[in-house]
Amino acid sequence: MSLPLNEDPEFFVISAEEEGLRLDKLLANRFPTHSRTYFQHLIDQGLVLLNGRPIKKREIPEESDEIEICFQAIPEASLTPESIPLDILYEDEHLLAINKPAGMVVHPAPGHWSGTFVNALLAHCQEIAPGDDPLRPGIVHRLDKDTTGVLLAAKTLVAHQKLIELFTSRQMEKLYLAICHGRPSTSMINLPIGRHPVHRKEMAVLPDGREAITEVKPVAFNDKISLILAKPRTGRTHQIRVHLKHIGCPILGDPIYGSKEAAHRPLLHAYRLSFDHPITSSPIRLVAPIPQDMALWMQKLCGPSLCAPSYAN
Repeated sequence: MSLPLNEDPEFFVISAEEEGLRLDKLLANRFPTHSRTYFQHLIDQGLVLLNGRPIKKREIPEESDEIEICFQAIPEASLTPESIPLDILYEDEHLLAINKPAGMVVHPAPGHWSGTFVNALLAHCQEIAPGDDPLRPGIVHRLDKDTTGVLLAAKTLVAHQKLIELFTSRQMEKLYLAICHGRPSTSMINLPIGRHPVHRKEMAVLPDGREAITEVKPVAFNDKISLILAKPRTGRTHQIRVHLKHIGCPILGDPIYGSKEAAHRPLLHAYRLSFDHPITSSPIRLVAPIPQDMALWMQKLCGPSLCAPSYAN
């Protein structure tokens, strides 16, 4: 049985120094945490593409060829519980919700095998739902590394399955706060998103992309920047960041879809998550306190008397 895939493939272009190397050796040089045997397995499974097509392990790529790797969760990768402090917003025997800090990766992946939310979750909970992916126990959704706010996890298998269903059927109401350039109008952005055709680690609005819908509402504005509420109706990778860039209002501090100026990270915060409890059906409303860096920007825009609960209804 095949192992679950990492959701975000790795892309790179063959350099002049790498030309002439057999692909499995080249990949092992590029990613020293994995062996040549591991990459031979990926190649045999058709999970390594050369210029968009499956490649054979003895094939020799040339300079400027593009390689795409769909990493698999490796059986030998052990998940180590780590005593990482968690800012817990809600917990019962079925669920755990935290206020995720900037810089925390949600689950282990190439380049981030430790220090993740999953490592902290395993230390916090003696038993956790295994799920379908051995490297993502309890995980039902993700936030980008530098996005802060409400992050939900399941502690039991039943809760895990039902939470996935709630996300899939769009029964999770998500509300984000963002500081962006310009002044977007109140609107429903309905533009499909897919993998960028050139910059393969990025997403973009594309005619043949997957449906992506974001409701946007500005609540404060000066002559350069806005504080907005964003409600994603779908859950595409980097959705809010891509949509705001496309309409000419990129998020402040976003090095990929915006600008690094004035902020050390994308000023995007998962402020609220509302849903019915997957086991008890009781309404749950989780709110994550606004991080200090965003609060300072909000005070500049809104003044000290205006706080999120007054307008995020």
